[in-house]
Amino acid sequence: MDKLLTMSTKELTRLEVMKRLEEKRVKQKEAAEMLGVSERHIRRLLRAYRQDGERGLISKRRGKPSNNRMKPGVKQQAIDLLHSRYHDFGPTLAHEKLSEVHKLDLSVGSVRQIMIAEGQWKPRKVKQQAVHQMRLRRACRGELVQIDGSPHAWFEDRGPVCNLLVYIDDASGKLMELFFTPAESTLSYFAATRRYLDRHGRPFAFYSDKNGIFIINIKNALSGSGLTQFGRAMKQLDIEIICANTPQAKGRVERVNETLQDRLVKELRLREISTLDAANAFAPEYIEDFNHRFAVQPRSNYDAHCPVLFSEDELNVIFSLQETRMLSKNLTLQYKKVIYQIQTARPTYALRKAQVTVCENAQGDITILYKGKPLNYSVFRKQQRQAEVLTSKEIDTHLKKKKKPHKPAPDHPWRHYGRHISGKPIQEVVSHGND
Repeated sequence: MDKLLTMSTKELTRLEVMKRLEEKRVKQKEAAEMLGVSERHIRRLLRAYRQDGERGLISKRRGKPSNNRMKPGVKQQAIDLLHSRYHDFGPTLAHEKLSEVHKLDLSVGSVRQIMIAEGQWKPRKVKQQAVHQMRLRRACRGELVQIDGSPHAWFEDRGPVCNLLVYIDDASGKLMELFFTPAESTLSYFAATRRYLDRHGRPFAFYSDKNGIFIINIKNALSGSGLTQFGRAMKQLDIEIICANTPQAKGRVERVNETLQDRLVKELRLREISTLDAANAFAPEYIEDFNHRFAVQPRSNYDAHCPVLFSEDELNVIFSLQETRMLSKNLTLQYKKVIYQIQTARPTYALRKAQVTVCENAQGDITILYKGKPLNYSVFRKQQRQAEVLTSKEIDTHLKKKKKPHKPAPDHPWRHYGRHISGKPIQEVVSHGND
């Protein structure tokens, strides 16, 4: 009695080719091209067909469990970890933790399917995005470095919302610097750039947005040098600043910001990091791991970074807020509501009406320069406190620094004041007065 055989479309095609080959209507080379296999495999299929007929062309694995199936218990262990530790992780990051930390033998696809089945991940629909002209990466490392600030709850509810300054190389996609700071300001970019120069040297150009830190956005400005404080410092260091018209133009740093807001937040949580200092100390380790996973090989092996040919003292002056002032006849000047008196042994008429540069570092220390050399000074008078001049991004940080009203301790005498009058409790005194 004939038996019913179940064959796939691929197996039916093989059967037809084997019949033609058996009837010598085609050659083995032609059969191999028709099926997209080697001639050696054609001879193997023909031998199985001659021995077992149509049954020889049917897969012997049909109906049997896959060799790539999960090991018993691995799936349940992964589910337990996903619910307990990685409940808000994406499939790729969760797979990295399960394989590297817990040594579970799972693929990214398996982790994704488990998370979908457990309701922890929802497949995303591919949205039709606006088409922007592609720009090739630069050829050399250090030729163009994209920079941006990313305000986010990096410590979640364990610490305050802060900013992360991101420096990424355009040629290789390598993270060059990460710097956590309370607010995105000129001094914070000074500190981050100083760290960058110490580690990598001087790049050819920085690629940024049109933030007021990098470019003066007031058209036809009537005063000033036409440069921001950061622009002036980069000009002294011979580093070009290029500003993008749209966020898409500097898409690499924008995309890495999204990646960091997902992955770095969870790394900080796993390591129980909740302060700026601890996060900045952890940044080099994370940069190395990130670059190992995502960096690409640039087209050229040439490194465009140049050595920094400035001394430590010169860099301290460059990375400071600088403003010019003109000395009065009494050799005084005013800066931020403080009057400074120049102390000099030379004749005073030599410095009258002289133009000097006032430099202020991140710690608030003041240096007054005349022709590049510091002058001795004393504080003559501090004016009464007036309104503060702040940028929009510094308002939140400034308000948080305001001291809260003093709250007396639980055992402070003030809390017990008035409970006894002349050795008698208040209730007795009040009742006596009513009588």
